Parts: sequence; C-alpha cells; structure tokens
Amino acid sequence: MDVTLPKKDLLRLFGRTQGVADKKSTMPILSNVLISAEKEGVLRASATDLFMAVTTTAPAEVKSTGTVAVPAKDLIERVKAMPDGPVQMSSTEGATVLIKAVGGKREFRLRGMPGEDFPALPKPDAKATETSISANTLADLISRTHFSISPDETRPHLNSALFEWDGDTIRMVTTDGHRLSKYEVAADGGQKSAFSLLVPLKGILELRRLCDELKAEGSPPLKLLRGGPNVFFATSDSTLAIKLVDAQFPPYQQVIPQRVESHVAVGRASMIDVLRAMSVAASERTGSVKIGIQKGLMRVTSENPDSGDALDEIPIDYAGNDMTIGFNVRYLLDALGSLEEDEIKLGLSGELDPVMIEPVSARRFLAIVMPMRI
Repeated sequence: MDVTLPKKDLLRLFGRTQGVADKKSTMPILSNVLISAEKEGVLRASATDLFMAVTTTAPAEVKSTGTVAVPAKDLIERVKAMPDGPVQMSSTEGATVLIKAVGGKREFRLRGMPGEDFPALPKPDAKATETSISANTLADLISRTHFSISPDETRPHLNSALFEWDGDTIRMVTTDGHRLSKYEVAADGGQKSAFSLLVPLKGILELRRLCDELKAEGSPPLKLLRGGPNVFFATSDSTLAIKLVDAQFPPYQQVIPQRVESHVAVGRASMIDVLRAMSVAASERTGSVKIGIQKGLMRVTSENPDSGDALDEIPIDYAGNDMTIGFNVRYLLDALGSLEEDEIKLGLSGELDPVMIEPVSARRFLAIVMPMRI
C-alpha cells in the first residue's frame, strides 16, 4: 500500500473510526483501524467492535493498493502530529506503516497487523428497505432523549433507544425505569414508513457524534437501511452499522398518564436556575430536592445532614391544591435541559404520582419523572 492525501482528510477518516474501535477488547485486532488503498483512487478506513462497524472513504493518490490494520489510537495521534499538507502512508509486507510528510523530514513508523486478520464487516441485506433522514432531524431526536437511557448494559431493553417511524411521524423514546422521555418530529419531506428499531446506547452515542459532524457540513441526508440484525446509516462517503437490540422495549404508553389533576406553568430558565442552586446543598447519596406547590408559588428545598440545607422560591401559574413532592434533582435538570422553549408545564396528580413535563407551546416533547418518597 502506498497512498498520499491531505492531513485534514486523514484526520476526518480516522476521527470517524475512533469511537468504534474497541480499545478494551480481548481481541487485539478490534483496537485497530483497517486501512485499504483501492485502485479507484480511494482510501478506505474501517473499524468494528463486533456490535458496531464504521467505514469511511476519501479520495487519494494511490500508487499501490493493499490493506493493513493499524492501532487506532496510535494512528490518529501520529497523524495529528504531522504538519499540514499532503501526507504519504505506505506499508511493508511485515505490516509496518510509514507515515511521512511530503516534502518534509517528519515521519513515523507504526507496527500494524495484516489486513487479512481483520473481521468481516456487516453489509446491508440485498432486500434491505431504504428511507432517509436528515442529520439535523436525527441529532434533534437524540439530543432530546438520550439522557434517560440506562447505562446498565445488563438490561439491554433499557440500555437502548426505541426509534419508531409511524406514518409521517418519527419518534424516539428512552427510559431507565425511573424516568422516560419521548420526542416526535414530522418526517422530512412527508415520507411515510412503518418500523420500530431498538438501538443500543453505544450506537446512539456514535450516531450523535456522526450527526454533529454532518451538521457542520450542511446536514446532508442519511440513508437508513433496514434488513437483518443490523441497521445502517449511510452518507455519500461513510456507513455506520449498528447491531440492533433483540429485546422488548417497555410498553411506554402505559407509563404516560392519560390525564393529570392539575398543571403548573413555570419559566424553564428560572426553574433550572433554582434547581441547580438547590442541588449544591442536596444529599450526595440521593440527590433529592423537595418541591412544594401552592397557589402562585413553587418552593424548592434541599437538605444534607452533613452540611446543611437550602431554600428558594419561584412564581408559578397554579391554582390547585397544595402538595409537596420529592425528586432526584438531576432527573429534572436533564429533562428541562433538553428543551429550548421558555415556558414549560408540569402535569401533577399527587405526591406519589409521576410528573409530566412538557413545553407550553407544543406537544412534541414529553418527559415523565417518577417521584421519590420523602
């Protein structure tokens, strides 16, 4: 293999593979990036952890073709250390890769592994169904809901996001058993489809990273290919494959209250400010705050038996019965932080009933937070 291409293209190529290459695997080959120089004048970089796989390409001057697997972390560190401009990469039969600045003296040699040792990458089924979604839309779905995915990998049905396409509505729902978030958007261009996918947290985080990068490039559409155990998100030069979770997502509609007794209208920024202040004095073990609701006023308190307590108040629009409810303050802050609207409403039924958080202006977002006993 012998190729030359600009440093910025190499950084983009290898940057997209960093999140997928498995640095902690017992299989050393999985911590590597597979580099393939192809006769069509293309350099291809691929990585996999056997649950996700990414492949991305860039045009290059290819003097000789070939493949080699190179440690992902070591590779990008060395490319970052190269001066701006064209960089030459070549490999020997012993899988040693030379990275050299064209027209300069700086060079690195990096020991790799034969490309033939790299595991096979998943490919879309020949009968895969295709739809498309913009990077902006997908990024919005993820940013509004990812915070309530459980980090517990032993509970795959909660360590994932439900991605639903229902007619011309796209929906993402996540829950960790203590809270739930749901966000809906209209499909781009009024596309209609019907499917449901359970995407693991690792895949969601990698998708978010890819969408953020694409948004900076103008938010081009992503092809969404479904078929078999994987889902594929493809751009003109990259493909991210994610192995879907084979589990049953909780029946989230049963968790959402069909009706609530009363609503509290409150400024989102004011509530965030008070909750953040009260969190400073909250117990480190429970992170709990008490929210007292009465006509026209919300009183927020927190207590820490070791250091003291705190209190603050917020004016609200409320005319129902007085009540006091305990919450994990981080759960409330995560839900409020995912919104952009100035005014939100809290749907309340009782001191032991879940609270429903929605924007006043629209119903596309909904969060449910379970109370704590106080």
